[in-house]
Amino acid sequence: MSIKVVTIVGARPQFIKAAAVSRVVRDDYAGKIDEVIVHTGQHYDANMSRVFFEELDIPEPGYNLEISGGQHGAMTGRMLEAVEKVLLAEKPDWVLIYGDTNSTLAGALAAAKLHIPVAHVEAGLRSFNMRMPEEINRILSDRISTLLFCPTETAVRNLQAEGILKGVHNAGDVMYDVALFYRDRARQQSSILGDLKLESHGFALATCHRAENTDDPQRLGQILSALAEIASQCPVVFPLHPRTRKLIGDYGLSRLLGKLVVTEPLNFLDMVALEQAAHFILTDSGGVQKEAFFYGVPCLTMRDETEWVETVELGGNRLVGASSSAIVDAVAEIMSGQPADAAASPYGTGKAAFKILSHLA
Repeated sequence: MSIKVVTIVGARPQFIKAAAVSRVVRDDYAGKIDEVIVHTGQHYDANMSRVFFEELDIPEPGYNLEISGGQHGAMTGRMLEAVEKVLLAEKPDWVLIYGDTNSTLAGALAAAKLHIPVAHVEAGLRSFNMRMPEEINRILSDRISTLLFCPTETAVRNLQAEGILKGVHNAGDVMYDVALFYRDRARQQSSILGDLKLESHGFALATCHRAENTDDPQRLGQILSALAEIASQCPVVFPLHPRTRKLIGDYGLSRLLGKLVVTEPLNFLDMVALEQAAHFILTDSGGVQKEAFFYGVPCLTMRDETEWVETVELGGNRLVGASSSAIVDAVAEIMSGQPADAAASPYGTGKAAFKILSHLA
């Protein structure tokens, strides 16, 4: 007899994580686990959504709720109402949630109120910055989850400090599963370096989308000024998130994009190919921080804190905030020296998805 799992996803990082788990469902748990995927629509742009399902071979969503935009409360509330209807119809044994988005919280709340057990993948992460909406989402989701699958021992300890002991497992990081599975495929199948006329290890890759940076004109201006200055030394590839692009225009900062190699949001394989080939990476993305670490590429994180403290402790990542001078100075150090050895992996063995599903099954 199979169990039914409803998986809630809505944003790019969740599609990537869900790909690893869904692949193991098909390969190792066929007939034992019946997965129904619910796409909230939080990332609706084709380059942020559709292409990931195609490239990563994720099964078609059973439901696409098409909910995006608006303030956090309105978005989460609409998702909560729609997810609840799905759960009442599907009557799953488990609801599986990923990460820290509004989709995550909506799925957790809908399930908990219907007394359906929740399994949270990437539980226990903490930035200790309550101004981040992601921090609120992850704390609340952890509190009402039955199974908490942590990517690292640090995450386990964070939950212990909050008195959460039951149902906690260090499963490893599903992102590491994905990195190992797709790294060679990306190098072989992506033509992005040739398309952009880039030489391997001869460019920087930058991303910026976090609200703490994009909602603050001064921080965003400092970041863009730094990228423009760095671009005088080497090409800076800047895949531009739709929301970031809009805010750059709203703030009158578009002139700072002139020296950058600006692209639309990239598909997964192109992004992985660029990450592996970059001389260094500048980002405020949690996923990109880890992918840089997995591929041994120096990373500068343009935030004041990170949930992925292991990447910093092991020398693969450095927090530089949003100060233009701090970012430029850190890049100068990278370009003049040897990158630190960050070969050790605290993120498991690449079998996180199998461990997660063994607990559910």
